[in-house]
Amino acid sequence: MLELLFVIGFFVMLMVTGVSLLGIIAALVVAMVVMFIGGLFALMLKLLPWLLLAIAVVWAIRAIKAPKVPQYQRNNRFRY
Repeated sequence: MLELLFVIGFFVMLMVTGVSLLGIIAALVVAMVVMFIGGLFALMLKLLPWLLLAIAVVWAIRAIKAPKVPQYQRNNRFRY
C-alpha cells in the first residue's frame, strides 16, 4: 500500500513541476524497477536466517543418517 502511495505522489509531483508525460512514464518505470530490486533484496535478507537454518538441518540429518559402510567394502567397487 505504501508503494502505491509513493507512485501516485511521485506521478503528481512530476506533473506539478511540468515534466512531460513521456518523462513521467520513464521516471515511474525506473522507480518501480528500483523498488522491485530493493524489495527483493529486503526479502532475501529477511529469509536468509531461515535458509541457513534449513541448510544446517539438512547437513545434520545427512551426517546422522549416513550409511555405515565397512572399511573393506569401500575400495571394492571395480572388482567382480
